[in-house]
Amino acid sequence: MSRALLRSILELRTPAARLPPSYLLPLGARFLSQTPQNIEATRPTIQSSLHQPQSTKPSAAVTSTIAAAAAAASATATITTTTTASSSPTTIPEGVLAPGQPATPLAPTSLDPSVRTLLPLLASQPGHYVTVHIHAKPYLVTAGDRVRLPFKMPGAVPGDVLRLNRASVLGSRDLTLRGAPYLDERLFECRAVVLGTESEPMRVLIKKKQRTRRKKHVRSKHKYTMLRISELKVNRLDEVEA
Repeated sequence: MSRALLRSILELRTPAARLPPSYLLPLGARFLSQTPQNIEATRPTIQSSLHQPQSTKPSAAVTSTIAAAAAAASATATITTTTTASSSPTTIPEGVLAPGQPATPLAPTSLDPSVRTLLPLLASQPGHYVTVHIHAKPYLVTAGDRVRLPFKMPGAVPGDVLRLNRASVLGSRDLTLRGAPYLDERLFECRAVVLGTESEPMRVLIKKKQRTRRKKHVRSKHKYTMLRISELKVNRLDEVEA
């Protein structure tokens, strides 16, 4: 027991020279391994560096760097302005419309040789009929027929005259002209007069689910637009090519 106590006392009295170098110790051990003389010697240096007044005037190197940056910025602005002023206006390729330029109408397409040959014969025969398309629905009509459109045409007032220029079939008793998918609107003239609107009687639909006592009444009253075909004419060849 006395030997262990003596060994511990000798280890406590070991001089600092026997300790490992400070760079091998952790940060906390490095600070504790310093002597009081070293700590006192470093304090005046730290305090003097903290209380030393900082000069607000920039150094000569900083001033020269700022001047060089300002000169480079002005030179870049001058080069940019000169390039923009000397650049030529952009040319718009042919076929592309410039902003604000009105669109020019397309040139009429030439008629097929067979149409040029048979159109006078078709125009000379009486009793023409045409299949017009209104909202993608075909209607086979002749002059004087009445058409009931399955919808209410917005903005249509009784007495308005409408030109139906979209047709897929135009013919007479002996000849028939078919389009692919529609005919050229220069070949015919079909006009209709708005007669007014009609409505069906009120319909009540009862909706009910199984094994429930609740019922729902849905009321509907559909409206239609009435048209009368007032004119159907096949144009002559000189009128088409005019």
